[in-house]
Amino acid sequence: MTRPSNPPDVPDLSAGLSREEAIALRESFAPEEQERINHTVAALLDLLGKAHTMAVLSTFAFTEGSLRFSDLETELDIAPNTLSTRLQELTEAGLLHREAYDEVPPRVEYTPTEKAESLFPVFAHLHHWAIEYEL
Repeated sequence: MTRPSNPPDVPDLSAGLSREEAIALRESFAPEEQERINHTVAALLDLLGKAHTMAVLSTFAFTEGSLRFSDLETELDIAPNTLSTRLQELTEAGLLHREAYDEVPPRVEYTPTEKAESLFPVFAHLHHWAIEYEL
């Protein structure tokens, strides 16, 4: 799907839009673009809703640089097969970059992509929310 030639001005993610501003921004897009955006949001929420995906991304959000599988395994209480699946899904979604090194034993490092890093403020907001509220 092609993007509109003159898209509306989209504020930076850190702008903190009010509900009304977010609605106005959403309605400023052509119906086809609204549909594309809605599909992308739904796909992102489906991915983030899978077990341990948020924990994996949160670990990257609060860590500098690359992480190895063993680093994540130590940090998170996730079964290795589940962790492997989540890392593969995040890599396929373009949120993580996987670098395999030709060494013995094998070494694989994961680095967040720019796309993932643009999600990291969400984790800061969630942690800020948790300071103020409890479930």
